[in-house]
Amino acid sequence: MNSRLVVTFTTLIVFLIAALAVPLGLAYASHRTNRLLLDRRADATRFAELADQAAREDDRSGLIAEIDRYAELYGAAVRVRDRDGSVLATAGRFDADDREATRLALAGRTTEELPTISPFGPATVLLAEPAGRDAQLSGVVLLEVPTDRARQDVSLVWGALLVGALVALGYSALAARRLARWILRPVTELDRTTRAIAQGRLDARAHPGAGPSELRRLEERFNAMADAVSNAMERQRAFVADASHELRTPLTVLGLRLENLEPHLRGEGTAEFDEAMAELDRLALLVEDLLALARVEAGAGVEGKEIPLAPRLGTWREVYAAKGVHLITEISEMSVVPEAAARIADIALDNAQKFVPEGGTVTVTLEDGVLRIADDGPGLGEEERAEAPGRFWRSGAHANVPGSGLGLAIATELARACGATLALLPAVPHGLVVELRLRAQP
Repeated sequence: MNSRLVVTFTTLIVFLIAALAVPLGLAYASHRTNRLLLDRRADATRFAELADQAAREDDRSGLIAEIDRYAELYGAAVRVRDRDGSVLATAGRFDADDREATRLALAGRTTEELPTISPFGPATVLLAEPAGRDAQLSGVVLLEVPTDRARQDVSLVWGALLVGALVALGYSALAARRLARWILRPVTELDRTTRAIAQGRLDARAHPGAGPSELRRLEERFNAMADAVSNAMERQRAFVADASHELRTPLTVLGLRLENLEPHLRGEGTAEFDEAMAELDRLALLVEDLLALARVEAGAGVEGKEIPLAPRLGTWREVYAAKGVHLITEISEMSVVPEAAARIADIALDNAQKFVPEGGTVTVTLEDGVLRIADDGPGLGEEERAEAPGRFWRSGAHANVPGSGLGLAIATELARACGATLALLPAVPHGLVVELRLRAQP
């Protein structure tokens, strides 16, 4: 948009400068041509009087002396013809075809205009002046005049106009660029703000300043809209967090009461009791995950502190050993990662131990800022990998596996909060890879 505005403004300025400079240049060329015509026609008139006098007195010596001095002084060529067209006297090198000019002069018509002189020509111009009066014409005087001085004057003026036009164009282009920036400054600010909000910085706002008043009002209304949306999301997040927090105690009390009822159950009610306790555990897990997700979205617990990763993974060895799954960790004891990355590793390992069958393998590696948790379990299809980070998503093939469907959603929010990128990739020949690309540390 900025380039288009600059090009549009500059094009209009070019047309405006051309509309001023071109007529000025042509007007000066016409003026200089007319001045040359007037100056040289006066000389031609004087020579015509001398030619007429020489014809009456039958003495051309004075005329010849005058045209010789004139040709030598001005570098012009002079030719005098009688009424029959015969050459009576000549001086200088005469190259022009003077037949038409001679015919018009013998008809009593003097030269009234010359071709417009420009830096590119013509090199000479021809003037014709009849000698004598009315029907008493005694001949014609022809002047072939060089235009070097006139062309030089026109060149200087045209050059000055060109330089002035280029300077004006340069300043105008600079002014057009500044004007375009001024017009688009609110748009640029809105673009920056929307990009920041899309990256998760919900507190980003536009800063109204320079620019058209209409676009400044748009910035103010955008900020008001962003405030309203942010407040609504914050209220929703606070509601989820408060509701999850408040549900923890009733669920705990309910679990204790159900456990207290177990001794009083008959044999046929034991199965129903176990199912109720399983549903209660699932509900408690869901409440815990909702509370964790709300805290992550609010930015709680995702500070930039780093922790060693190897000891964190060591706690999972007993869990994997109890399930008969091999856990391989190719991580240095000195490796540290953001706490959010360690929590993502916990979520990935928790999911892996649920789906990898006995005898399977889960490998954790950290290299060049990329944390990978790869397993050789059943894995997920391409569409399932795209949908898995969504909230409450559960694979149809694993609906009977305990879980809330919020683990990968929490991991995605943790990755966004610490500036990392989380991706789900297929393992070869089968399985799933959870890849976390950490932000490079300065």
